[in-house]
Amino acid sequence: MRLTVFWQRMAAHFGAGYADSFARDHVMAELGGRTVHEALEAGWEAKDVWRAVCTAMDVPAEKR
Repeated sequence: MRLTVFWQRMAAHFGAGYADSFARDHVMAELGGRTVHEALEAGWEAKDVWRAVCTAMDVPAEKR
């Protein structure tokens, strides 16, 4: 998954204004105690980060 697609999905689920805030501030166990930004900077694949977000935030199956 390209980062552009990842951020489009984040914005579609959380809203354009909240997606980046969530990605910077919400620490998730599914990402090893990292935020979305920290996981991406650490080299995690965008698709794996998206899957972790989906699991942690109960994203509906049709948006996954």
